[in-house]
Amino acid sequence: MSTPVLGSLALLPYRDRPDLLADPVQAVLDTDAGLARAAYVVAIDPDLADTAALTEAYDLPDEASANCVVVLGRRGEDERLAACVALADSRVDVNKAVRKRLDVRKCSFAPQERAVGETGMEYGGITPVGVPADWPVLVDRRVTESDWVVLGSGLRRSKLVLAGSALADLPGAEIGDFATVVSSA
Repeated sequence: MSTPVLGSLALLPYRDRPDLLADPVQAVLDTDAGLARAAYVVAIDPDLADTAALTEAYDLPDEASANCVVVLGRRGEDERLAACVALADSRVDVNKAVRKRLDVRKCSFAPQERAVGETGMEYGGITPVGVPADWPVLVDRRVTESDWVVLGSGLRRSKLVLAGSALADLPGAEIGDFATVVSSA
């Protein structure tokens, strides 16, 4: 498989730079041969980790980047965490689609400290690859239809690139309509 070309990112096979992955991400890639076969990494300036800055600095189209957010739902005393993935031109539909899927009364983005602590990843670098195995990974359908997506690597100083379809094979992955496109007008 040839290395994908995405904007001006200088992608490398993940095995060439394991230092660019958080430990939980590395662990998943090292045990999933199918996912690892087409996993790439790239070092970036940590100040460019946020999608808008990354997209502008590296000439990426919005649909090439996917964001992962950690959502916390509650029903009484019961708490449910999930990783949600949507393309950069979309917003995760926390209040409807995600809340309904998690079967909770209240749903919101997890506090930063909780998301970081539960995932073992850095804020601004959280990715669905390597989240706790008992979490659902709710992937918006449009992400899986993308040839390649730029994701967090678990670290702010790098990015992980995978085939969009590969996200459907992550542990706990569920594909659905979990996001809405944000109008650019």
